[in-house]
Order: sequence, then C-alpha cells, then structure tokens
Amino acid sequence: MQQSFATYTSFKAITPSDTTLVNCRAIYVGGAGSLTISPDGTTAGVVITAPPVGTILPFELNSGRVMAATSATLLVALS
Repeated sequence: MQQSFATYTSFKAITPSDTTLVNCRAIYVGGAGSLTISPDGTTAGVVITAPPVGTILPFELNSGRVMAATSATLLVALS
C-alpha cells in the first residue's frame, strides 16, 4: 500500500493577530494551547481546543486569520 504525504515548499512563523491576514495550506502547532482561526478577514473565529503539540493541522487559509485569542505557541504557516 502506497502512502502519500503532503509536502510544503515554504514556511513562516505565525504571530496571532486579529488583523494580520495569513495564506497557508496547513498550520504546524509546536506548543500547547488553543488555536482560534477565521477563514477570512471578517468572519468570527472558531476555537480549536488543545490541538496536540507537534501536529500539522490541514486548515487552508486564504487571507484568513490566526486570531489574538490563540494561546498555542510556536505556530508555523506551511504552504
């Protein structure tokens, strides 16, 4: 059985902000906490509670936001 893995060609540290727009195909979570994300610049955020440390979450954001209410640390946008 052949397995397929996602590959990423660029990465950028994420600083949670209610105004900074993020474009990525996935988010790496390096430190404990919750993640509040919004798919665009106007929609209210959704809380992802306690994603496991060291996970890659397959959330594609096109001008989305990782909001200031986020307490998870060491976040990286993967594209």
